Amino acid sequence: MTRLTLDDLLDQLEQARQIAIDDRKPTAMIQATAMMAKLTGYDRPQLKDVNADQVQTISDLMDELANDDQLLPQRISHAQDEY
Repeated sequence: MTRLTLDDLLDQLEQARQIAIDDRKPTAMIQATAMMAKLTGYDRPQLKDVNADQVQTISDLMDELANDDQLLPQRISHAQDEY
């Protein structure tokens, strides 16, 4: 027995969405689209730290902090001022 992958599920939902479009069933189309968004994480708000200077991951932030002696005190000061 093979396991379904995310791609398999998305393909099946896209097929269902196309059928819903062809049959003019907007509710079914919306449900398929919403489930696709849920599976891919697009249904959750995307939080962005506007003060992070384009840092994308915790690992990137750690590297940035490790390579800049002045950055850590600046970040701590900023955090103290904000909170």
